[in-house]
Amino acid sequence: MCSLVGNQRNCPTASFLDEGLLTDLLNGPQADATRLREIIAKSLALQALTVAETAALLRADATELIEEIFDAARMLKRKVYGNRIVLFAPLYVGNLCVNDCAYCAFKRSNPHAVRRTLTEAEIRSQVQALEDRGHKRLILVFGEHREYSPQFMADCVRAVYAVKSGHAEIRRVNINASPLDVEGFRIVKSAGIGTYQIFQETYHRQTYATLHPPGTPKADYLWRLTAMDRAMEAGVDDVGIGALFGLYDWRFEVLALVAHARHLQDRFGVGPHTISFPRLQPACGVQLDHSRQVSDADFQRLVAILRLAVPYTGLICTARESAEIRRQVLGFGVSQIDAGSRIEIGGYTESGDTQVVEREQFTLGDIRPLEEVVRELLETGYVPSWCTACYRMGRTGEHFMEFAVPGFIKRFCTPNALTTLAEYLADYAGPATIATGENLLQSELDRIPDSPEKAQLVERLRRIRVEGERDLYI
Repeated sequence: MCSLVGNQRNCPTASFLDEGLLTDLLNGPQADATRLREIIAKSLALQALTVAETAALLRADATELIEEIFDAARMLKRKVYGNRIVLFAPLYVGNLCVNDCAYCAFKRSNPHAVRRTLTEAEIRSQVQALEDRGHKRLILVFGEHREYSPQFMADCVRAVYAVKSGHAEIRRVNINASPLDVEGFRIVKSAGIGTYQIFQETYHRQTYATLHPPGTPKADYLWRLTAMDRAMEAGVDDVGIGALFGLYDWRFEVLALVAHARHLQDRFGVGPHTISFPRLQPACGVQLDHSRQVSDADFQRLVAILRLAVPYTGLICTARESAEIRRQVLGFGVSQIDAGSRIEIGGYTESGDTQVVEREQFTLGDIRPLEEVVRELLETGYVPSWCTACYRMGRTGEHFMEFAVPGFIKRFCTPNALTTLAEYLADYAGPATIATGENLLQSELDRIPDSPEKAQLVERLRRIRVEGERDLYI
């Protein structure tokens, strides 16, 4: 794997990603309906698909078979995740950047970008604003710049955790930032992060080289590709991967994500905790190439196929997408969304409901407030969850899979989701949301068979509502 020797990166000339194989698989013959149904059945039996099996799903073009893929994804989503949707918010700490990515408003050559790094006091102010809305889970986002060292990121994480007021607190901080060496990942992990997230952007090397000019750190394709290996070597056992769809053939990117996930599974015994699949969006000072734009129909297909390919990996659909698109993909794959998001630096206290495009990395498609998103989830039968129990109970990495793979995770996730929902209703929700939420809570309780575990959950809910206790989890 890659290492850092002095100031020189030492990376292998070849990687685990065989572009020729992926291309050949995508150009192969159509699998017959019987074979496709065998692949779908394997996924519904909670077995991860191979790259070749995923390619067969991607090559399917018969309307009937595509609908079977969607139906299976819906069934698998319910089977593994139930009706829970995990909620989080991004907090952009700084947009200084030494890279010059063609698609990003933070690129160093963009004269329109307003550069800023939050001070510790400003971070505290942003976190307080997020806590006052009900958030418990954040992802901190950093540009790639020497000022954003591993120690700086670790200090930011500790500053976030220190902001507490009454019942308000952030219980889990994830990070989206540049690749680090092993020691850098160890420093960030020491601050108590959850998931470290890095997107490859595009796995296609020629396209990657075109979009990331030579002489910039991000131009090093292999250093970025192998970042998750270094993170896991450093003990960061929850990592998130992703691709920016719209830069190259979306089917190739899906296959590459699955290949990346299988590589991590094979090498470390556990794949990525999450996969993200944002689509290219307009950004201030950026001229976009729309030739690889992913249609709404293909976007829904890629989400469904990813769900079947990696049954136990969390799928994240961000507020880049419109509210309508997010509604559609919740049912057949997505398990996490952000809500009430602002991606301009200082946006949670300074911009209100207005987007400040000169301070954004890209344009958001869904800027609804957190409570509006929560209420819609409740009205459509989903359980909004702010649960962070697995991180704090050590159910991460391989340990998480020990619980998740047999399907036992519902024993923990559903009760913990319901207690976090009860907290939100008690502390932050308005009357309409409370009424809808309490009805859903009761409906969920009615579906749980009588048992000592249900009695314990009912008692935890009583302690939250009546005695004002918080953070009760298993």
